[in-house]
Amino acid sequence: MPKGYGGMPGNMNNLMKQAQKMQKKMEETQAELENRTLETSSGGGVVKITVNGKKELLDITIDPAAVDPDDVEMLQDLLLSAVNEALRQADEMVQKEMSKIMPAGMPGLF
Repeated sequence: MPKGYGGMPGNMNNLMKQAQKMQKKMEETQAELENRTLETSSGGGVVKITVNGKKELLDITIDPAAVDPDDVEMLQDLLLSAVNEALRQADEMVQKEMSKIMPAGMPGLF
């Protein structure tokens, strides 16, 4: 009887093994990314934002010089800018690391 009958063909077994390895590597990478942090700033560093790979906001630092009661909108804009940049960088970091794992023919899963 030819190899592979009564079970999965040889190529299918190899494909399943590769998929399991890839899944394990993805899980390990996701766990590592959750512990990685990124810091961004806006306004020349007067507002600093720290996020992790899960896109959780971990810290906000505001230089007292940025706190002008007559211009609260500027501080709000600085915060929005820094938070959005931090989240964009977190997405980029995740995409970059996951693209190292995923085969070239399977883009866009993350």
